[in-house]
Amino acid sequence: MLPNRRKWLDLWRKNATVTASGFLAISATTGVAGYEMAKDDVTLTINGKKQEIRTYAKDVEELLEEQGIQPRKEDYVYPSLNTPITDDLHIIWEASKEVTLTINGKKKKVWTTADTVGELLRSQHVAVGPHDKVAPSLSAKVQKGMNIGIERAFPVRLNVGGKQQQAWTTSTTVADFLKQQGISLGQWDRIEPSLQETVKAGMTVYIVRIKKVTDVVEEPVDFAVVTKRDDSLPKGERRVIAPGEKGKIEKTYEVTLENGKEVARKLLATRTIKESKPRIVAIGTKTVHPVASSGRPSSRGADQAAKEFYVTATAYTAYCAGCSGITSTGINLRQNPSVKVIAVDPSIIPLGSKVYVEGYGYAIAADTGSSIRGYKIDVFFPERSDAFRWGRKRVKIRVLP
Repeated sequence: MLPNRRKWLDLWRKNATVTASGFLAISATTGVAGYEMAKDDVTLTINGKKQEIRTYAKDVEELLEEQGIQPRKEDYVYPSLNTPITDDLHIIWEASKEVTLTINGKKKKVWTTADTVGELLRSQHVAVGPHDKVAPSLSAKVQKGMNIGIERAFPVRLNVGGKQQQAWTTSTTVADFLKQQGISLGQWDRIEPSLQETVKAGMTVYIVRIKKVTDVVEEPVDFAVVTKRDDSLPKGERRVIAPGEKGKIEKTYEVTLENGKEVARKLLATRTIKESKPRIVAIGTKTVHPVASSGRPSSRGADQAAKEFYVTATAYTAYCAGCSGITSTGINLRQNPSVKVIAVDPSIIPLGSKVYVEGYGYAIAADTGSSIRGYKIDVFFPERSDAFRWGRKRVKIRVLP
């Protein structure tokens, strides 16, 4: 019995050892499996790159710390940092980028996760007007370290050819402003201020449109009056031998127009189209002997015509309306402005007579006029002001022998 009992005890001990070892192995395996089963499977997207990870972090913030990420407040994190981790959770983190935003020369640093410049400006509550200048463009992708500039547009008055309008521009030169407005300058156009000057708010930019055109006109040429002495005619009597004929010339001018209005005219050339023909007048020199007196007294007017009498005197110049500057006896008053000449009615005062006019002095009766009839004379002055000063007056005239 004893040997059998000992054999049984050894067998029991051996089985007990195996059973204990197996129990410990099972316990260890169960613990590891439980630990692994405690992890959650999540999807983490970092700056657009997706990855699958298993984590035992209790919330999003802890998970990001596991990945070595310390989010800034400007970063984009979804869901929020205090969101508990659950199985199959999708977490997104986008790092913000630092950019420099300059508005009319004033700079500031901005952290942003905006995708485009336009999104960045909207997130910063920066409004952009239709005429403002933004560089890079609103659709440009935001890059780390990017410089974004905004120049605010301001109103400018633009006067082109006398027509004014309002335009918008940013700080630039007048030359660039005109280019923005699609305005080109002509060869002679004048601009104020200069093209190099900087445009400022409230400024008016003037463009005077200047054109130079050619104008061809035809003008009449007065005929000269040539006198010839004729001893077959009584002294003082005039007879027109040839009536004279006006000529014609063509003048070519360079005309300067500013905003459509003529401001200057320059004579370039003169061409004779038709020569004038002189008027030829015969002046009698024949002395007529008086008929013997019938014994009756002569009239008072005849005595006065031979000596002294009163006349109505007006004045004229060589440049009066309709005047050629040449007297009916052929004296060129424009070339001889100092000559003393009066216009008379030859039936009262014969042409060629020397006279003395009260207030005027010694003169020659060398001209006639359509309005000089009877006891009227017209005294010549080289200056218009002197003629106006003379006016119209009654004076005594003496016909010298």
